[in-house]
Amino acid sequence: MRTKTCIQDLAILGGPPAFDQPLHVGRPNIGDRARLMQRLNDILDRAWLSNHGTCVQEFERRLKELLGVRHCLVVCNATVGLEIALRALDMHGEVIVPAFTAAATAHAVNWLGMTPVFCDIDAQTHNLDPACVESLITPRTSGILAVHLWGRSCAVEALADIAQRHRLKLLFDAAHALLCSHRGQYLGGFGHAEVFSFHATKFCNSLEGGAIATNDDALAQRITLMRTFGFSGPDVVLSAGINGKLNEFAAAMGLTSLESADQFIAVNRRHWQCAVASLADLPGVSMISYDTAERNNYHYLVLQVDAAQAGINRDALLAVLTAENVLARRHFYPGCHRWEPYVTADPQAYRRLPNTEKVAAQVLQLPNGTGIPPDAIQDICAVIRLAAANGGELMGRLGGDGRNPRVNPR
Repeated sequence: MRTKTCIQDLAILGGPPAFDQPLHVGRPNIGDRARLMQRLNDILDRAWLSNHGTCVQEFERRLKELLGVRHCLVVCNATVGLEIALRALDMHGEVIVPAFTAAATAHAVNWLGMTPVFCDIDAQTHNLDPACVESLITPRTSGILAVHLWGRSCAVEALADIAQRHRLKLLFDAAHALLCSHRGQYLGGFGHAEVFSFHATKFCNSLEGGAIATNDDALAQRITLMRTFGFSGPDVVLSAGINGKLNEFAAAMGLTSLESADQFIAVNRRHWQCAVASLADLPGVSMISYDTAERNNYHYLVLQVDAAQAGINRDALLAVLTAENVLARRHFYPGCHRWEPYVTADPQAYRRLPNTEKVAAQVLQLPNGTGIPPDAIQDICAVIRLAAANGGELMGRLGGDGRNPRVNPR
């Protein structure tokens, strides 16, 4: 790390980058490499690479026990998991979803021929606003697809009450939320089902992968058939289905990740605590909070920038950090409602989503995880403080939107 003491030291103005190597958001946690290689060799020795092999069975068993649910069915990725769960729940017509989420959440609904109805979020939690959800229910609404964003649980009870009163299905996108709790209970057993992600960028990964957790026996049976072409046994097909299976190598990585989960969480938590302390008194710049009375994976190191108070906007800060080799991300900018095909179908949707619009313009995700050097978070925060302290000058030199530099590097 190169120390930055004045504005001219910033790389965007010609100074050398703070970090020699890029710090990426979502750099994979690896875990015990020797244990992983042992598992891979065992798989090759068994010559059983897919079709619900030994590692997949063990991965499902470990997840089910860990989450405290009756069923946890692993799939090739979380997007397919959402699609299978939506289909197994017989959702149709309109499904209420947040606009502030990954594109996959809305796309899973759209891909199955349903209409995602975008709902605003609570400005503090970044999760669905239950009052807004209820206002959007029509005779065509079949369900609610809520997201535990950043691993912080939704207003579970309020959404469950709405779903029950209106006879709607309730599905949770828990892609961020493995080993995160709600009122002391791990997420996974709420609603009709919850879908987790084990993508390489998640704190526990299986290279690619996902899982559908549920306490509904009949639903679990439908999901089991749907992920394997509808086969219930050799030469017996009981329903329509697709290939949603997880392979053995992916399951081996998933098992290895789970074994190191406590270590990953400890690193993430230290990074989050460091960032909170380092930015505590900086006007207009804050880290999202986690309820320390709950269990969290602390994977999402998310900064929120109020330009009016901070003197610098989110995009200018992103440009500054990127130049320093800190490759932060504007998740989930600009919101699903401004992406295709949704913006063409409803170009005025943003008018109904004021909190989504505000948060999408302020949020910045910082690198986190075991791939980040121990002192990097403090050094990143020092750059943020320097940029904020010189926000007026930086904004002038970078251009009005903070993204178009008008500078001459040294």
